[in-house]
Amino acid sequence: MPAPNVNNSDDPKRPDAIHRYQFPTRVDIRGDAYFTTQELFDVFAILLSMFGLFMKLTWCTWVALFCSTISFAHSQANDDTKEVFYSFMMSISAVVMSYLQNPQPMTFSDFASYTW
Repeated sequence: MPAPNVNNSDDPKRPDAIHRYQFPTRVDIRGDAYFTTQELFDVFAILLSMFGLFMKLTWCTWVALFCSTISFAHSQANDDTKEVFYSFMMSISAVVMSYLQNPQPMTFSDFASYTW
């Protein structure tokens, strides 16, 4: 087997066309800042956990925990983790507090009793 040639003319790679990957910025084409999926689910988790705590709605606190889990899954290594941690702990404490206030398991009547 021949030794690999460093200066092979059949090599399809072009060193001048190689560009290092840059993470996309959080600014769209118009220059306006927009919310990412992670930030939206953070806000949903915090709002739903507060609403579930004040209204004593167990299903609302479970949805908040689900939203905070999605937010944690969409977070990146270079993001600020304070907001993710806060929403996650807030939703866990909301689930615990809702079951401390009413230890009965959730039933279908919890959903059917509301008139929209």
